[in-house]
Amino acid sequence: MKSFYAWDGDTLVLNVLGTPGAKRDTIGKPKGNQLKISVTAHPVAGKATDYMVRFLAKEFGVTTKDIEVVFGRMNINKQLRIKAPKTLPRSIAKHTN
Repeated sequence: MKSFYAWDGDTLVLNVLGTPGAKRDTIGKPKGNQLKISVTAHPVAGKATDYMVRFLAKEFGVTTKDIEVVFGRMNINKQLRIKAPKTLPRSIAKHTN
């Protein structure tokens, strides 16, 4: 992917640069072909990724089962597939128009 996102039908594919142990949960700005996402959870046995999925499910108006971690569950570099997002957070929407 040349961008941090791509559409595969109604599924949004996101390349993510995750930051665990942050002060707050935020969806940041794109950095190259990745979107920076920070979460407060600490990186212990994939728990920060699980927490990120729960955070993003709320942001996109989907269930956690609608988000697939394609790769990077135990790494800061991840790819996520979000099935039929109901809403796009502002920081993403302005780049996907």
